[in-house]
Amino acid sequence: MTQPVRYDRQGAIGIVTIDSPPVNALSQAVRQGVIDCVGQGYADPAVTALVIVGAGRTFIAGADITEFIKGGMADPDLNDVNALIENGPKPVIAALHGTALGGGLEVALSCHYRVAVPKAQVGLPEVKLGILPGGGGTQRLSRLVGAKTAIEMITTGTFLPAAKALALGIIDHVGEGADPLSVALDFATRLPAGPHTRTRDREEKLAADRGTDVFDTARAALAKSARGQFAPQRCVDAVEAAFTLPFDEGLKRERELFTECMAHDQAKALIHVFFAERAVTKIPDLPADVTPRKLEQVAVLGSGTMGGGIAMCFANAGIPVRLLDLDRAALDRGIAVIAKNYAGTVAKGRLSQADMDKRLSLIQPTTDYADLADADLIVEAVFEDMDVKAKVFRRLDEVAKPGAILASNTSTLDLDAIAANTSRPADVIGMHFFSPANVMKLLEVVRGRHTAPDVIATAMGVGRKIGKVSVLVGNCDGFVGNRMVQYYATEAQRLVIEGASVEQVDKAALEFGLAMGPFAMGDLAGLDVMGFIRARRVAAGLIYGTPLSDRIDPSRKGQKNGRGWYRYEPGSRTPLPDPEITAVVDAYRAERGITPREIGNEEIARRLIYTLVNEGARILDEGMAMRSGDIDIVYIYGYGFPAWRGGPMKFAELSGLDKVLADISRYHADAVAAGDADGAYWEPAPLLKRLVAEGRNSFG
Repeated sequence: MTQPVRYDRQGAIGIVTIDSPPVNALSQAVRQGVIDCVGQGYADPAVTALVIVGAGRTFIAGADITEFIKGGMADPDLNDVNALIENGPKPVIAALHGTALGGGLEVALSCHYRVAVPKAQVGLPEVKLGILPGGGGTQRLSRLVGAKTAIEMITTGTFLPAAKALALGIIDHVGEGADPLSVALDFATRLPAGPHTRTRDREEKLAADRGTDVFDTARAALAKSARGQFAPQRCVDAVEAAFTLPFDEGLKRERELFTECMAHDQAKALIHVFFAERAVTKIPDLPADVTPRKLEQVAVLGSGTMGGGIAMCFANAGIPVRLLDLDRAALDRGIAVIAKNYAGTVAKGRLSQADMDKRLSLIQPTTDYADLADADLIVEAVFEDMDVKAKVFRRLDEVAKPGAILASNTSTLDLDAIAANTSRPADVIGMHFFSPANVMKLLEVVRGRHTAPDVIATAMGVGRKIGKVSVLVGNCDGFVGNRMVQYYATEAQRLVIEGASVEQVDKAALEFGLAMGPFAMGDLAGLDVMGFIRARRVAAGLIYGTPLSDRIDPSRKGQKNGRGWYRYEPGSRTPLPDPEITAVVDAYRAERGITPREIGNEEIARRLIYTLVNEGARILDEGMAMRSGDIDIVYIYGYGFPAWRGGPMKFAELSGLDKVLADISRYHADAVAAGDADGAYWEPAPLLKRLVAEGRNSFG
């Protein structure tokens, strides 16, 4: 087996090459290899300096995360590696390309010099896993860039390009070309004689920031921007230690804080999300040799908010797209909205005018179905009505070329019933984008009964190409996300009926960490759309909302006309309490003889989230989602569930499935005792009961 680290020499320069594909992660073998090879270089009398370089596409992309979930890192510790490099008798140069992230940057910081190719990036993104740099990163980076920049980099996990890292003093030299070893060897020829300053001995930045309010200011800002999160505040504590403690004591304090973070539920949640996001691409029953279909031309039906956003997704990825709407005026409005969206991005400096013009040129409007004849993929984004969609798919079956993929953006309807309107159900798949489609990262890919394997592979690949996190789900009412959210939204109304206010329910959701409360979410989606779905489900004997929602004036459509569960000032998306809604709620309670009771925010949040958990367990049991982590990813990227909570299913595991089941059983008993049919979804999911009966605390 090839050694993950090797030692060579070119002239008087010893070269330590890390070669552990795919990203040179700092596994135990790599850490030991660096120690062995650096030691060999120090002992080589012909060597005057060392270079540490990564083989392949990157320097060191960070720690081996799998070690984190196996009980911690085995010896040697990364701090031992870095101490050997930093305290050695010969200068060591880190030659950076690709990414030097987390432990990779910590290794580089322990070197005496850092050089890079222009496209290299550096960063300390550990906070995204709920932890902080544990290999001296908080102590050494602070000495190079000062407190404010160190705190910003470490608490956000920002990646910096080489040029900016050079300007900040993290990197000493950026060379030309793409070969980091050549850059380092050239740099080595110009090293000054004499002792070389260790990063740990740099004091000028420390002196400048001691005694300032930079740490208090950072903590106050994070209390708002990272509300409820554990690791960011610990990151500030670690950086502060660099300014208040001697270096070795600062390292010890950093490790104490690292250990605190690792033991916290938020780290467990975020590490779960890290692996779950990578697992969604793995489809066990998809043949390994399946070949995706070609994708050169796309078409989108419907030029409204959703259709226009979907068209932008493809244009942003450089894929030509025809946008069809049979109503020329609606089509013109849709193109104008797309242009306005791009112009806004240009005005913010995130897109050049040339790129805007190029993307707009890729979107070709049409009112003629015949123009879709050469499309490889056609995405339908018309009104959420089965009759409308059936008519569209019958027409697509006539005009689409053989082998074209016919995708529906339906959010709730039966994909197999849609596919039945074609002579090619194997070519039909669901591609459920989330609004606004050009912003939201989630794509639910819905597998129908007859969907062909290569169609699934193509849709999943298309999602990645256009920058989405694609999750394959089964065909059922609402699929995964909306199937679960229907009970979440219903429970929000039940809480209001019992005594909470609309504002309190949303506030409790925000305090939990959700991006938006259920009522504000309803206003964003459109109460007219919600009403249409409720009517369809109630007619089918299913639950969606409560009779309270039927009392809301139908003219209230939410944000789109400034009146929903909240009121909105013209041009503003800020929800404001509306006395008219309060009056409707009071009247409804009075008619039902309900005396409102005080409900704490903790109970509100628990009831909202456990509706998701209970239905998620049913979805898993039915095979509508392959893994509990898939459900978590759907909710994190599609519904603003806080990643540091791990998603609803991981949150339930961290809370204890036995405790969750006990609460759900109690809520079900309360609904039965009250004769509340709208609370029938509280009947505990069979899977949840089985897991608890078996003494298990994981959905698997």
